[in-house]
Amino acid sequence: MENLNPTQKTALEEAARQACRYAYAPYSNFPVGAAVLTGSGQIVTGCNVENASQGLSCCAERVALFNAASQGHQRIVALAIYTPTATPTPPCGACRQVLREFAADAVIISLCQGDQRLESSLAALLPMAFSMNRRQDQTP
Repeated sequence: MENLNPTQKTALEEAARQACRYAYAPYSNFPVGAAVLTGSGQIVTGCNVENASQGLSCCAERVALFNAASQGHQRIVALAIYTPTATPTPPCGACRQVLREFAADAVIISLCQGDQRLESSLAALLPMAFSMNRRQDQTP
């Protein structure tokens, strides 16, 4: 898990808050914004996008990760998630598994309306993770 400098952390967190404004959540009324910091220092955002057929919905974290991947970013350093709730909301199980593929060593920050925050590693959120990504599974 890498350390972020204060400027990077502030920019990443603000980008997640801004992304939440674009959430399309008419069914759950639970908007979420996410932002990833790539290995090249770029911030890429995403928001949750729901569908009447719930299985076709996509979480903000995955939208941000897939946006980054589609722009050629293969290394994610950090992820910030914002929910306008009283307490922070960590990524769901599906998002944790996708994080394993794209951001196994990333810092994961969950933010909410108040001052509370959760900062964690994926290893803490998804112990004994499944992976077929040989590059990430090799030990140094």
